[in-house]
Amino acid sequence: MVIAVIVAAAIYMLYLSHHPDLSAQDPRSARVYVESNDMLKAMAVAGLAGIVAAGAIGWLSARSAIRPLGRALDLQRRFVQDASHELRTPLAILDARVQLAQQKVAGGAEVSGLLAQVRRDTAGLTATVQELLLAATGDPDYPAAEAVDVAAVVRAVTDELQDMAASRGVRLEFVHAGAPRARIQPNSLRRAVLGLVDNALAHTPEGGLITVTAAERGREASVTVADTGAGISGIDQDRVFDRFARTTEPSPGSRRSYGLGLALVREIAVAAGGRVEISSTGPDGTTMELAFPAAG
Repeated sequence: MVIAVIVAAAIYMLYLSHHPDLSAQDPRSARVYVESNDMLKAMAVAGLAGIVAAGAIGWLSARSAIRPLGRALDLQRRFVQDASHELRTPLAILDARVQLAQQKVAGGAEVSGLLAQVRRDTAGLTATVQELLLAATGDPDYPAAEAVDVAAVVRAVTDELQDMAASRGVRLEFVHAGAPRARIQPNSLRRAVLGLVDNALAHTPEGGLITVTAAERGREASVTVADTGAGISGIDQDRVFDRFARTTEPSPGSRRSYGLGLALVREIAVAAGGRVEISSTGPDGTTMELAFPAAG
């Protein structure tokens, strides 16, 4: 753009040199005179034209660069809306069938208990779908978060994952200190804790231990997930909570990772005014902490 301004000024000055004010010159002189005022005018005109051109080019470039991003965001929002809406009916059907099975089971406390757990799992998934749909539509009537018993939610999550942990030969323990409370949707907290524990399960070898602790720490309600895996390697720790960030090191589990779990945990934490971070990591394991402002 600077070059364009200089070129424009030079062209204008050249024009003036070929169209001088002949009345002010000696007809016998071979010299060409350009007044300083004319030069300043030329520079001002050229500079103004350059600024206008730069603004126009920048605006057009920004529009062309943002348009694909806008389309991608629209597609993403539409996908979440459609997927969330389409999942609601199958989940309702599944819940109805579980209820029917519970009614038809005569005796068999163990079977009845399993069906009750399946129904709770279905209810949790339904709540997650509802949250995604509300977030995608930007519903202004989204219910305000009330103070929730953090320890109760964390205990429920560890109970949910006991069977999965046992199938991998990993011990999963829950510990709590005090009665931490935070203002967050219960299912959002459930999803965040579930994401941390699921990540720990994916990186803890058979015979390992995962300890989930809910506690009051000053003015925060804290949840820590400590595993006995090999620690974080193959990725910059600052990128662990980024979307699609994956380690280059193989994990003990066989399930494929898409690098979304911890990113979603961070989004949930930030949305509730909290934080999530790596407290420590090394050959003896990793500890991650999820913390929210304590609710009185």
